[in-house]
Amino acid sequence: MSRSPLILAVSLLLLAGCDRPAEAPAQPAGESAGTAAGEVVRQFAGTPLPAMSFADGEGRSLDLAAQDGPVLINLWATWCPPCVVEMPQLDALAAELEGEVRVITVSQDIRAGEVVTPFFAEKRFARLEPWLDPETQLSAQFSPEGVLPLTILFDAQGKEVLRVAGGYEWDSPEAIALIRDSLRAE
Repeated sequence: MSRSPLILAVSLLLLAGCDRPAEAPAQPAGESAGTAAGEVVRQFAGTPLPAMSFADGEGRSLDLAAQDGPVLINLWATWCPPCVVEMPQLDALAAELEGEVRVITVSQDIRAGEVVTPFFAEKRFARLEPWLDPETQLSAQFSPEGVLPLTILFDAQGKEVLRVAGGYEWDSPEAIALIRDSLRAE
């Protein structure tokens, strides 16, 4: 096999990595089977922020239950193209919403710091921190189908306000207004 078909085959496998078959629901069966990628979903509003802890590559820890204000949690992976596209947008969003909402990205990469640490070093994000979830606890909690990216907004009381399964333009004026307006409505 020549290199071009091999590269094409590997590229197609990587692109398919974070997509799901058309028949697989974006949410648990029976709850939101028709949700389109990037659609804002509010049907899980009120779900509590899970009491889970995560570490980064340097051994620091993050206790989700100890958050004292609104948080936007993004589940992502380095092998997921839409996830990688969102990361600089989330970094810009974190800068825009600094002091209002904490943006937390939690990698679902099984290889954890081995792939996430170099990714963060290369991208030089100003606001994002490389939290790791190699056991994919958050995916199991919020998306048993493993849909990535998945972004969930929690209010200051630790209750879910909305979620977006699939890619979204997080640094857009619409996204910023969506977050601010959703939190004001609480």
